[in-house]
Amino acid sequence: MRRTIVVLTVLTLFTLLIAPAALAQDKVVIGVSIPAATHGWTGGINYWARVTQERLKNTYPNLEIILVTAGSAAEQANTLEDLYAIHNIDALVILPFESDPLTDPVEMLKMQGVFITVVDRGLTKEGIADIYVAGDNHAMGRVSGEYMVEALGGKGDIVVLRGIPTVIDNYRFDSFMEVIEGTEINVLDWQYANWNRDDGFQVMQDFLARFPKIDAVWAQDDDVALGVIEAVKQAGREDELFIVGGAGMKEMIKRVMDGDRLIPVDVLYPPAMIATGMEVTALRFVSNASVLGEYILDATLVTPENAHLYYFPDSPF
Repeated sequence: MRRTIVVLTVLTLFTLLIAPAALAQDKVVIGVSIPAATHGWTGGINYWARVTQERLKNTYPNLEIILVTAGSAAEQANTLEDLYAIHNIDALVILPFESDPLTDPVEMLKMQGVFITVVDRGLTKEGIADIYVAGDNHAMGRVSGEYMVEALGGKGDIVVLRGIPTVIDNYRFDSFMEVIEGTEINVLDWQYANWNRDDGFQVMQDFLARFPKIDAVWAQDDDVALGVIEAVKQAGREDELFIVGGAGMKEMIKRVMDGDRLIPVDVLYPPAMIATGMEVTALRFVSNASVLGEYILDATLVTPENAHLYYFPDSPF
C-alpha cells in the first residue's frame, strides 16, 4: 500500500511540471458528484473536494470542475443527467451515495464516452470505472477483526454496527467475519446504522436493552461510534466494553492519543481520497501519463503509540 502513495506523489509533482502544456489544450469539463455532508466523513469529503476543485482550476485554466452534491441516491442520479446534458462533461468523478442505484446511471454516461472515476463505494458491475480510488475496505474489516481477537483473547460477546448496503460495507463486514471465524467470539447481532451518529445511538440503545453482556462493539465508522459512545454512557455501561470505529475522525484520534479505554484504537479511512480521485482524473487530460487502474490507500491501525501522527486539529473531520 505504501508504494501506491509514493506513486501518487510522483504523479502530482509531474502534473505541476507539465502544467503549462495544459494551457494549449481544449477546455475539459470534469463533473464531480458526491453525497451531501450528512455526517462527519462526508463533511470531510466535501471539504477536500472543494479544496481540490480550487487547486485544479488554478493549476490548469483549461479545466472546468463542476462539483455537485446530493442527499439521496435518486437525487444523485438526477445530477448525473444534468452534468451530461447541461455541462457536457468529459469525465465524471463520483462517490456513489449507494452502489446499486447509481450503477446504471453511471454506465449510461460511460456508454456516451465519459471517462469514469469511482471513489470509495464501488459500482455493482465491473468494467464501468476507468479509475477506482478507495481506502482498503477489506483491510479495514480485517485490521478491526484482528485487533478485536487480540484484545478479547479470542472469546467474548460483541455487537456490530454496519454502514449502508453497499459493496464497500460488504467488503468490510465479510473480512471482519472471516477473521473472527474459528474463534470463540460470538456476534450477538448486527444492524445497519447508515454511517450516521443518530442511527448509531438508536441501534446501540436497542443492543444494550437486549443484551445484558456485551464485551466489545465494532462500529465500523467513527460517526456511528460517537452515537454508540453516547448510548453506552447513558446506560452506564462504559466500564464493561470497548468500541472500535474507523475513518480517522480527529475527535476519535484524540481519544486514542489520550488513552481513553472506551476507544483504545481507530482504523484509518481518509476522506481526502476524493482529492486523489480528482487529481488522477485531471492527470488523464493534462499529460500522457498512464493513470488507469485502482488506487487503494492504507487502513492503518491507530494506537496510543502512533496516534500523534494522524491527529490534525485544524481538519474539519
